[in-house]
Amino acid sequence: MSIFARFIGAAAIATAALNVAPVFAEGGTLVIASSQVPRHLNGAVQSGIATAVPSTQIFASPMRYDENWEPQPYLAKSWEVSEDGLSVTLHLVDNATFHDGKPVTSEDVAFSIMTIKQNHPFKSMFAPVEAIETPDPLTAVIKLSQPHPALLLAMSPALAPILPKHIYGDGQDIKSHPANSAPVGSGPFMLEEFTAGEAIVLKKNPNFFIEGRPKLDEIIIRIIKDPSALLIAMENGEADIYPFMAGAQEINRLSKVDGLEVTAEGYAAVGPINWLAFNTESPKLSDVRVRQAIGYAIDRDFITKALHRGVSTPQRGPIIESSPFFDPSIEAYDVDLDKANALMADAGFGDGMELTIDYIPGPKEQQQSVAEYMKSQLKKIGIDVTVRAAPDFPTWAGRVGGHDFELSMDVVFNWGDPVIGVHRTYLSDNIVKGVIWSNTQSYANPKVDELLNAAAVELDMDKRKALYAEFQQIVAQDLPIYWINATPYHSAYSAKLSNPPKGIWGTMHPMDMVEITE
Repeated sequence: MSIFARFIGAAAIATAALNVAPVFAEGGTLVIASSQVPRHLNGAVQSGIATAVPSTQIFASPMRYDENWEPQPYLAKSWEVSEDGLSVTLHLVDNATFHDGKPVTSEDVAFSIMTIKQNHPFKSMFAPVEAIETPDPLTAVIKLSQPHPALLLAMSPALAPILPKHIYGDGQDIKSHPANSAPVGSGPFMLEEFTAGEAIVLKKNPNFFIEGRPKLDEIIIRIIKDPSALLIAMENGEADIYPFMAGAQEINRLSKVDGLEVTAEGYAAVGPINWLAFNTESPKLSDVRVRQAIGYAIDRDFITKALHRGVSTPQRGPIIESSPFFDPSIEAYDVDLDKANALMADAGFGDGMELTIDYIPGPKEQQQSVAEYMKSQLKKIGIDVTVRAAPDFPTWAGRVGGHDFELSMDVVFNWGDPVIGVHRTYLSDNIVKGVIWSNTQSYANPKVDELLNAAAVELDMDKRKALYAEFQQIVAQDLPIYWINATPYHSAYSAKLSNPPKGIWGTMHPMDMVEITE
């Protein structure tokens, strides 16, 4: 039977709620509707929603996090951090096996973390890891060159999938390994089918190491590129969850559908920022006065209130405003066309210039609509903007990752701690062509490097805040990026679901506790 024929059979049909206790169906199929197209399914070498949602079902990680940001046992049943903060000892469960029946050992943990350190775009995530000792098959001792306040969070499912060394350690390039599209993990679900650009079918792992889980028999990630078709699938009960929904129209439309719940819960650790990136290597944009002029020309309030219809909130800096590390005193670049025109003249562009802007393909509101607004708004300061569309996400990612752009809209996550999600964008040693969501702006400031490297090892919260405040003041002046808004992610899900993914990682977290009521 084709996967599309099974979609209909798996559809959740909305019914009126009864005044009786819910009856949980045995197993069942969960259908996730998504516009995200993954290149492969190995989250150890690829970041982003498209990969993380299936990867966190296929692979297990050392620990998982509850809704209060507290680490919980997963592959590691317990752990200890040394007093000097220079080592973390993981004690693994003794009954975890990969989907091919091989046991999960400390060798797999060591191999995976070192593989992530060497290949993942988030270079700062495991940068202090010097070595991992494996004194026995169930003990892994992570040795650090310096204290690392974000280490435990970095061992979350979306960031630290544990790979089978016997498959991935065969000497092939990990980034192009054939197992990336046919992965074997130890998570609650096993890959059954991966049809690129169409669907991912995951079946229950009958030998999952947590007794009684997963509750579901199957998860189908149905990739629907047409936003209207995606909404119709949710309305008709052909899909059970639509995560990472950001458009005002779709949020409001699905909020009115009987049998669906719509919530902003599930994104606390994501910290998504919608921004305009500048390629600072471009001769037109290397002068900070041009970047600042563009900042003063953009009306952030118009974008959030009119284009986004009030569902977005303004974002004034590199650290999400809901974070305790955000500094509200940084320059906001409120719209000032006179100042913008004066800066353009001072930079020698009083007669104007031409620029090209890219945007991520998909739902228009946060990306294409803002890019098109830039075209009209920047005309007011003499900049003639060409909006360049990409046919698909890989094309856009190739352009931006390859530094083949001038301006680009982008959505980048804080990933819970600035060490993980913020440093990668601003550290000069993370200017790496071909890697999306690295320092694709080619921004380099030695003082910023110094501050971020200091914050990465500082365990005192107040001192970390002070370091990040100084960092934010500097980048707000250098302006390698103009920050626009916090992306208003919401999830729509069937009211028939029990334990829907509303924790700090949302659907980028194992869904082994999700159930369907009859």
